[in-house]
Amino acid sequence: MEAKTPKESLTILTDLVLPSETNALNNLFGGEILARMDRACSIAARRHSRRIVVTASVNHVAFNKAVPVGSVVSVEAKVSRSFKSSMEVYVDVWIEDRESGERSRVNEGIYTFVAVDITGSPVKVPAIVPETELEKERFDGALRRKQLSLVLSKKMKPADATELKALFI
Repeated sequence: MEAKTPKESLTILTDLVLPSETNALNNLFGGEILARMDRACSIAARRHSRRIVVTASVNHVAFNKAVPVGSVVSVEAKVSRSFKSSMEVYVDVWIEDRESGERSRVNEGIYTFVAVDITGSPVKVPAIVPETELEKERFDGALRRKQLSLVLSKKMKPADATELKALFI
């Protein structure tokens, strides 16, 4: 199985925020943003693995700025690291200023997907070879995030979390 780069999984979903998708403050519902993020991440994981993928977890979501009605929203996702059958997908949410066209990041998230066969059994996925500095940073952090998740779920002993221990030594 040949390794791939994060850019090969890049998925960008761009849409307009409509009034029916907003709360009483005329900002996009958080759940609507989560759904858009999940769809973009799913497509990115599918592009990387070329398999059926299922959401395993939402590891992190930060709602940093409200998204007002009428905004043009772009959700950009790409696989940051792959493991045996799972993939960490990093997603950034951007809005465009109506007048200047300048983009600003308003949200971000980290999702985990698992590639499965038609019976739902996990299957192997290609490795990731990061290219840019940001991709390398996210790639390195993915192993620490995975180890932390495994330790917290008691699937890994803290003493075995070598990447996490290295942060404190």
